[in-house]
Amino acid sequence: MIQRVGAACNVSFSTQVFGGKCKISDVLVLRLAPCHVSHFISFRSSAMDQRVGFLLLVLTVTVHGHAATEGDRDFKMCGIWKHQSSSQTLDINLKSGCSGINISANASVLSIHGSIMANCKVTDRKSLTNNFWNSSFCVIWEPLLDQLVVEVNSEKIPLCNSTGLQTTCCAHLSAGTQSLSKEYGIQYASVHGDRLSDNIMASYNFQGESINCKEYFCSKIAQESRAANMLEEVVMRSKEVGSVFLPCGQSTIIMMKEGFAGNNVTLPAPRGTPQERIPLVHLPACLKPKARKTAKVVCSYYKNSTFFQKPSQKILEDVVGISVENEIITNLPEPVRIKFQHPTLEKTHSRRCVSWDTRQDKTVMWRETGCVTLRLSVSETECCCSHLTYFAILVDVNPTRNLRHLEALTFITAVCCAVSIVSCAVLFISLCRQRKSKNQSSLVHRGLVVALFFLLVLFVLSGTVANVTSDSVCGFMGGLLHYTLISVLCWMAVEVIHTFWMMYMVFNPPPQPWIWYLLGFGVPAVPVLILGCMGDIYGRRTVKSDDELTTPYRMCWMKETRPALVAHFVINTGLLAALASSGLVMLYLVFRKIRHRDEWRRNRVAFLSIWGLSCLFGSTWVLAFFSSEPSETVLFLFCIINSLQGLFLMLRFFALEKIQKNSESSSDFSSTGSTRQHMLQPQDRN
Repeated sequence: MIQRVGAACNVSFSTQVFGGKCKISDVLVLRLAPCHVSHFISFRSSAMDQRVGFLLLVLTVTVHGHAATEGDRDFKMCGIWKHQSSSQTLDINLKSGCSGINISANASVLSIHGSIMANCKVTDRKSLTNNFWNSSFCVIWEPLLDQLVVEVNSEKIPLCNSTGLQTTCCAHLSAGTQSLSKEYGIQYASVHGDRLSDNIMASYNFQGESINCKEYFCSKIAQESRAANMLEEVVMRSKEVGSVFLPCGQSTIIMMKEGFAGNNVTLPAPRGTPQERIPLVHLPACLKPKARKTAKVVCSYYKNSTFFQKPSQKILEDVVGISVENEIITNLPEPVRIKFQHPTLEKTHSRRCVSWDTRQDKTVMWRETGCVTLRLSVSETECCCSHLTYFAILVDVNPTRNLRHLEALTFITAVCCAVSIVSCAVLFISLCRQRKSKNQSSLVHRGLVVALFFLLVLFVLSGTVANVTSDSVCGFMGGLLHYTLISVLCWMAVEVIHTFWMMYMVFNPPPQPWIWYLLGFGVPAVPVLILGCMGDIYGRRTVKSDDELTTPYRMCWMKETRPALVAHFVINTGLLAALASSGLVMLYLVFRKIRHRDEWRRNRVAFLSIWGLSCLFGSTWVLAFFSSEPSETVLFLFCIINSLQGLFLMLRFFALEKIQKNSESSSDFSSTGSTRQHMLQPQDRN
């Protein structure tokens, strides 16, 4: 029975399942916080006493197991101290040197004597909290920091606080002589989780070795996946301020006090590094947490470090890490700025600021999220980042999926889209004048013109929106652009269906107008809404050039994430393939239908009819299927032809209207001037 008085006493149980049944008696983990006990547990046998001792050892390993893997802790000895229920004492006598350390215990005293410290000297006796007859304890030695800590029943007792990073230290403590005890002493002793003995021992001796502690620490953490984090953690705990040098990285420690107004930091660099090649860091005033009077920030510099290299990603030799003590810094209103000096890069080599990210999908990657790249010159790049981690310049020596002549293509597309926008507006007004004729061809044309008009407008505005608005606004803009693109393709499909109806189902009444509007404007909304609800589909997209990588084109469209790419190939490419194939078939059928007419012999009529029908049926989009590895000619043709679709439709409409009015056989033509019906009516009418 345990009765809690005063301080809390926490007990937690962990069970394992064997054969479908929980066995609490076999596997238990207890966590005993210091507490005053008025009634203690009475054990009826020594076997039960040994089991509790073993449980306390499991407790020690469980609570401190993670810390044992940290690279800066060279020695960690844990065990169960079997003592009397009366008061206990911790006896300490530590000196500088490297002769070794003795850890011993009896019925009332736990002693730590020896000579392993670099600078610290301490002689003291401390009274400990009474904790039944057994106490769990650990002795933790961090030679790099010259710091020794004793934990008794989860109570940390620092014996020597860190005075800085040590160059020469006493490490590699190995077990030496041991002495047995009958009743009181140390049981279940282990070093870093490796059991030394299950017996009760009166004392353990450990001998050390004098080494270069900084080199040893760097070689030790180099094998860890979070090596850079471990280096910054030990520098943060070193209590130093100013420049700190280690073989694997150099750091500057700054104490941000009240009234901190920002700071420009020149990082320390390894020997032989020219001063003009050292990164410069600007820390904004908003970096200091408002809730704290003082906060420590560590700026670390790594050159040619193996900590950060990934086989799939090539970064330049300089890496800068920034962290604030006990804080996770994100979404800074003013960014941290890191100016990198690097060798001259070729114009065809892309460079962008990236940060070391381990939060997403538990995979360590260099990511562009949260950083803006400013290319100051061919040998100077500045990174403006709204969060803290490790920063570097990612270089793509052999860029792929980039476009040649991006600037020229962008200009041509913008001009052609502007011309088509005006043409669509003029054509729509002209078609609206024919509404009284109740010609269904005019209705279908109007739907296509409206969809094409909004597609061109949104496409022209997309680049501006991507550069000046937030990600959420750009995502909404990308969804609208996708909707108008699908709407244009659907209206072209409606043109194909309507033409087929006119040619081969003359005696059947055409569908109601609302059906065409549903197919052209309603159906495209369904996939866009589904993709929008899925998330991570629409957003900012960057298109880069092989000629000048410093001026990429940004637009609001579908992202380059896997779900977005799948949606693009299934929806966009699938719909385009169906439209192009059906459009080509319909062009062939129209050609067979009108090739024997008198009008066909007039070259202008033949050319305008087929070319206009190609735009109506979406046949010009077949060039998109040659754009996976496009030649420059195909690329320019695709941009020009599809950007000028509005102009081609308008020219065909007015040219055929004029031909109709001047034709001697005008009685054979429809008075509506429909661009397609002009060439599809029967030759003889009753």
